[in-house]
Amino acid sequence: MKAGKFLFTASLFIVLAGCASNTLSIFNNKDLTGWRIHGTEKWYVENGNLVCESGPDKEYGYLATDKIYKDFELNLEFKQEADGNSGVFFRSSLEGTKITGWQAEVAPPGHDTGGIYESYGRGWLIKVPDEKEDILKMGEWNTMKIRVVGNNVTTWLNGQQMISLDDDKIGAATGVIALQIHSGGGIKIYWRNLKVREL
Repeated sequence: MKAGKFLFTASLFIVLAGCASNTLSIFNNKDLTGWRIHGTEKWYVENGNLVCESGPDKEYGYLATDKIYKDFELNLEFKQEADGNSGVFFRSSLEGTKITGWQAEVAPPGHDTGGIYESYGRGWLIKVPDEKEDILKMGEWNTMKIRVVGNNVTTWLNGQQMISLDDDKIGAATGVIALQIHSGGGIKIYWRNLKVREL
């Protein structure tokens, strides 16, 4: 191999390795280190998966990162075992089980998974087009990507873009990432491969 080609290949490897090293797992597959439970609903680890499940109180519950995130790309997988409403909050803050911030929806089919909802604020900011409602695979593993940069939020479900939203209020905020259990009971969702790349 010529020296120039070798140097180019080595340089490319270093760049790619640097990009990969910037992506960090925020769930260690063993316990809830790095996370904080809000509420009385159930959060636990089973067979390397993070599980959220309704408890006897059937109220709202959250599992929030200890760390604050501003601009980032979050990749994760989820599987819904029972009907119920959940979501992934970003740039959010909590007082008990009252959360202020924005949610990328995770819900049963036909209920806007990948749309953005503002909690204790303006409500739905953007829903998913009807023609994209069949992208969710109920009872199977789904991939979700959430990219938050400045004023913009973009979500993908199973490799397909669901929404893109520009919002000044989101742009001015910072906060934690949090998983939700909605009130009402009957919810059980598995999560795995939660990885964040700060931008």
